[in-house]
Amino acid sequence: MEKLKQIFGGDTRQFGMIFALVALIVLFQILTGGLTLKPENVINIFQGNSYILVMAIGMVLVIIAGHIDLSVGSVAAFAGIVVAIAMRDWGIPWWLGIVLGLVIGAVVGAWQGFWVSVVGIPAFIVTLAGMLIFRGANQFVGHSNTVPVPNDFQVIGAGYLPEVGPDTGYNNLTLLLGVLLCVAIVVGMVRNRRNQRKIGIEVETGWVVWVRPALICVAILAASMLMASGRKGTSLPVSALILGVLVLLYGFISTRTIVGRHVYAVGGNRHAAELSGVRSRRINFLVMMNMSILAALGGMMFVARSNASGPFDGVGWELDVIAAVFIGGAAVSGGVGTVVGSVIGGLVMAVLNNGLQLLGVGADQTQIYKGLVLLAAVAFDVYNKSQGRRSITGMLMKNFGGRATEGTGEKAAQEA
Repeated sequence: MEKLKQIFGGDTRQFGMIFALVALIVLFQILTGGLTLKPENVINIFQGNSYILVMAIGMVLVIIAGHIDLSVGSVAAFAGIVVAIAMRDWGIPWWLGIVLGLVIGAVVGAWQGFWVSVVGIPAFIVTLAGMLIFRGANQFVGHSNTVPVPNDFQVIGAGYLPEVGPDTGYNNLTLLLGVLLCVAIVVGMVRNRRNQRKIGIEVETGWVVWVRPALICVAILAASMLMASGRKGTSLPVSALILGVLVLLYGFISTRTIVGRHVYAVGGNRHAAELSGVRSRRINFLVMMNMSILAALGGMMFVARSNASGPFDGVGWELDVIAAVFIGGAAVSGGVGTVVGSVIGGLVMAVLNNGLQLLGVGADQTQIYKGLVLLAAVAFDVYNKSQGRRSITGMLMKNFGGRATEGTGEKAAQEA
């Protein structure tokens, strides 16, 4: 029991959402007769949910800062329809369409960030207005019609890594990426331990230390082999690759940069953060603008996978995005949450939704189960915190990102 505590970083009852995810996968693998872990289904889970997970990365920063964004679905739909029309009617190339979409997201985010950070209107109200404005703008610009997108653009939502090298029966690039990621994890852990020793921090020793990264690498390699062994022409989806890059980028920003620490500080205690020199208005503006940029990216990924942009794109997306973040361990009051935890929370919802579909469960019951999972996850997290224990996702970044990211806003403000 003591060894398990060392491996997983805390009380063995708090293995976290990662174990809930594993449990769901095992459960549905049994109930569906092995369909859940078929390569085609694993690829479908990532390809069909990457756009939600991308937006969850932005939403977790918004919620950590103490806000919430209800406009992400409408912003995604608005950016998607404008980009689709620009490529169809103006003849702009696909890559310029992506740039245009990101610029639209930045402009929308700056607009909403202005009202939140400068005028001082609560983000809930601003983004509620934004949800109505950009939903109407989507239907106005597109005349409530469906607009197709070119094949080249579809790669970011429906494309796969190409086949390279000898025919091994697997997609070689997918396997190579899995191996490189495992190497990076091990090298990062070794470097982190070396730096801790240099500054006099006592580090754990023995075989137990290596069990956690070993388990992570086993999971990465297993997922890589599954996606690399699918039918000819499929492999790691490009949308999943985009998601992975964003997880690494925003994981670094949130844990290793001054801006990331300031986001936690503002969400934990804005007044204490301002007394420590944190410019809370600037942070609020940045998180709102960043959210809209990622919403625009998520919208384009969805349009690319759907082959067209339509008037009903983005409906209800904000609920799935917010649910992913809270299931991943973020706190309603702000100051708590992780990028990794939010992605895992999103995967929990994705696997649950996929498994119920494979079992033939109707959409009505699926919504009920998803709501119960959200309520149970948050209730469990609240209970753990009331007992003075680590949040269910707090251990996920321990010894992985260098420092725990779920500290209170007051602590982050002091570090800032």
